[in-house]
Amino acid sequence: MRCVIARFPFDLTKSGVLESMKGIEPEPVTGESVIIGRRHYPAKQVGEVVTRQDRRDFSAGEVLRAMSRLGFTCRALPEAAPACVDSPLQRASALLGSTRLSG
Repeated sequence: MRCVIARFPFDLTKSGVLESMKGIEPEPVTGESVIIGRRHYPAKQVGEVVTRQDRRDFSAGEVLRAMSRLGFTCRALPEAAPACVDSPLQRASALLGSTRLSG
């Protein structure tokens, strides 16, 4: 399949990507990732190995599009869970502890 990464055309195949990534140790995943075999690789690492280009020359999105078109499972950057924001009254109550009067 022909795809463009970092403004250069590449003819990639699923088997070619598998062969290129064989023996490559995955770096820790902190953002977008591609599952190749049973390993999770950062998208930029896959792009660098497959294209032999510097990681700064392409985006993770370019790699994710190409890998998903080849049939690999891609994961986007997970959304951070919104922090629970307490009101000032709730914070004060939590600091003082709940006092219940029994009557």
